[in-house]
Amino acid sequence: MPAANLSGSHPMFFILVGIPGMEKSHTWISIPVCMMYSAALLGNVVLLVTIMKDHSLHEPMCIFLCMLAVCDLLLSTATVPKTLSVLWSVSTKISFSGCLVQKFSIYFVFVAESAILLAMAFDRYIAICDPLQYPAILTWSVMGKVGIVALIRSFCIMFPPIFLLKRLPYCGHNVMPHTYCEHIGMARLACADISINIWYGVASGFLSAGLDAISITISYVLIFRCLWGLLSWRASPKALHTCGSHVLHAMFIAMFYTPAFFSFLAHWFGQHVPQHVLASFANLYVVVPPMLNPIIYGVRTRQIRERLLLSWGPISVCFTPPC
Repeated sequence: MPAANLSGSHPMFFILVGIPGMEKSHTWISIPVCMMYSAALLGNVVLLVTIMKDHSLHEPMCIFLCMLAVCDLLLSTATVPKTLSVLWSVSTKISFSGCLVQKFSIYFVFVAESAILLAMAFDRYIAICDPLQYPAILTWSVMGKVGIVALIRSFCIMFPPIFLLKRLPYCGHNVMPHTYCEHIGMARLACADISINIWYGVASGFLSAGLDAISITISYVLIFRCLWGLLSWRASPKALHTCGSHVLHAMFIAMFYTPAFFSFLAHWFGQHVPQHVLASFANLYVVVPPMLNPIIYGVRTRQIRERLLLSWGPISVCFTPPC
């Protein structure tokens, strides 16, 4: 068959099989997924409403938290509803165009969220290590530019893979061992060389989220070095609490990147990694960080915690750690 004809041989739809080898447990697996998704929706919506309603919270860190909450809502909503429909055997089909849209949405939001996490780490570095310059550096104009740059960068990185997938012939292969659409998962169904897809994925992942993770690590090393250099930090409960909060933030960031990088690298190079392990890790990074983000970043911030208690009363107590 001529190459021209093969290039147009896209399946009308893909069949998502869920988590391979664990089909009998799909109903049980769906329970924690549904609970985590519900918690992510509730927590992020409460966080957004609280910050938007209170003008005293309209400061750089809280604005970045709003951006992060929006990304978390989009990331989980782009995947979990379809995942649940697959696990519940309600609908296992997704159109080729729908698969491309879902794949683009997931990676677009992931790269944007990575940029926001980097901006938040920079915000904390300036606030702790150079507090006198903080108001002059983190202005509304700068925050707006950060948001725009994050969106433009995500679009420029994640738009080309759409054409890399559309050019591939699929020769009737349309069964995908996953709960939602991923770039390399779609590419591996093609009956053609996908080297360019693999290497583009590696390069784009390293040059975006990879460099972000390295920069975040450096910023937190500098933050802890600055905290350690404070003469009275050992005797100051406030300084100790600040250090503990940043340790939690660093752990959250590691939790955000680790399953995502494992999933990406295993899909690209892990030919011997079991399919159910790949699918499980791929589901972790789209539901666990969005669920924990409002707790670790939101209610751990004193101003937000106080406003939650005032605005939501008993509801917020469930999400608020002890002082």
